[in-house]
Amino acid sequence: MMTTAKTVSTGQQLRELANARRGVLVPGAFNALSAKVIEDLGFEAIYITGAGVTNMHLGLPDMGFMGLAEIAEQTARIRDAVEVPLLVDADTGFGNAVNVRHTVRTLERAGADCIQLEDQVMPKRCGHFTGKAVISADEMVGKIKAAVDARHSEDFLIMARTDARATDGFDAAIERAQMYAEAGADILFVEALESAHEVRCMPEFLQAPLLMNMVIGGKTPIATTDELRQQGYGLVLYANAALQSAVAGMQKALTVLRDEHHLKEDPDLVVPFKERQRLVGKDFIDQLEQRYKS
Repeated sequence: MMTTAKTVSTGQQLRELANARRGVLVPGAFNALSAKVIEDLGFEAIYITGAGVTNMHLGLPDMGFMGLAEIAEQTARIRDAVEVPLLVDADTGFGNAVNVRHTVRTLERAGADCIQLEDQVMPKRCGHFTGKAVISADEMVGKIKAAVDARHSEDFLIMARTDARATDGFDAAIERAQMYAEAGADILFVEALESAHEVRCMPEFLQAPLLMNMVIGGKTPIATTDELRQQGYGLVLYANAALQSAVAGMQKALTVLRDEHHLKEDPDLVVPFKERQRLVGKDFIDQLEQRYKS
């Protein structure tokens, strides 16, 4: 009798990645093409960045301008474009605990495997901006419980982020993270640690899988992924490395175009035409056209 191999869902894959504590690199995507580039380069998971969606689609800073509709739309598009697990930045959950319930259902339906909820006062700010404020720990616990209750699948993960390091200090942030784990969070994210010592010692205090956010130019000292793996972090996030490099590339190529009035097919400035078509699956679309040709 033939047996069928059990399919492992992307949510299960993500849980296994986080639990392995091997510092899995997770780049951030801001649209479907950036997600396809990330997957094409062999990364095992993708983070759909609220800051990136806000910057690239609204042209605004990460200060609470993105809504649920924008992030759900990008999640659905990215889910259709790639097959790896997706962690989705859901900011504060877009309201209170009841709103969080709606957010979870919307993003789970859109194809997320994990949502990130943070304990900032709404409207939130980028975790590496000044002027942040946090809600009470008890209110955040209620949001996490609502998120856990709202999910249809246990393979849909809840990542709880605290921004309390900036407002109340390191010890308070650790205390909150522990409360969030007890409330049912699957992954913990303490944002904007301010010293290499804090980064090194945090895994000693928390048992749940941890994500460390490496923000280029941010408040947290950049550590190598090998260092973070040795310290016990499950996931290492570079939420906006793709965005920052894309902006740098655009500025570089367009400066040449402005100053020299033309651009050649220089791989240091522009991706070749054929490579662009490969990334967006032109050959596959051509095959579909032939298959369904009357």
